[in-house]
Amino acid sequence: MFWTLAGLVLLWPMLVSTEFKPWVLLAEENLKPTLNFLKDMVPPKVEPEFLTMVLRESWRTVAIATAGLALAWLLAVPIALLSVRVLSVSAIPGRMGALPAVLRQVVRWVAIVLRSVPELIWALVFVRVVGLGPTSGVLAIALTYGGMLGKVYADILESGDPHVPQNLLQNGSGRLQAFFYGALPQNAGELASYTVYRWECAIRSSAVLGFVGAGGLGQQLDSSMKMFAGGEVSTMLLVFVLLVWLADRVSTWLRSVLA
Repeated sequence: MFWTLAGLVLLWPMLVSTEFKPWVLLAEENLKPTLNFLKDMVPPKVEPEFLTMVLRESWRTVAIATAGLALAWLLAVPIALLSVRVLSVSAIPGRMGALPAVLRQVVRWVAIVLRSVPELIWALVFVRVVGLGPTSGVLAIALTYGGMLGKVYADILESGDPHVPQNLLQNGSGRLQAFFYGALPQNAGELASYTVYRWECAIRSSAVLGFVGAGGLGQQLDSSMKMFAGGEVSTMLLVFVLLVWLADRVSTWLRSVLA
């Protein structure tokens, strides 16, 4: 009871500062257009020509997410390996050397900068640089998710049993050998699960990026919402549900394989 009341006391000024007023949703001037739009969403639009377009843009959305995550992974792996203390040869005596410690901190700062800028902001920047289209979405996801994956990969590796990789380092193995034979086997399931989860998030992000001209199904969803085409919106939302379900199934399968 005490912590519940304390939470409410802390939450109340935040709700006031954000002008959180959910009851305005029930106001007559807001409720009527909302119900009309929801009514227009039933039934979903299933014309063959429209479904063909939805499938094409869905594939483009998955391609944007997958390509962006692949580039993010190429950024994240070096960031993780360079920032993990248990894989540092200089940290074997107990205190890391000055130069490796500075390098480790610089790499962590790079990861902070990458993930602190939302992918939507990166997309707006790249839309101005490379123009409208999927390229800006791929680059935006790559930079933001590269910092996220690198940071979480490093945390997962740090939280594992440090004795195996450190024993390998003490007996003359290199950083990559200690990673592949010491740190990776015990953390492979968690690393794979988080990567697939980030792929699922990238699919959702690619839809949001479509609202700023980054292509994919999100751009079509934006057009349909502006035209108040509820049937088209509901069809595309159902497709997003199926894509997230697919990502969840892939994650479950990978965890069972790596278990």
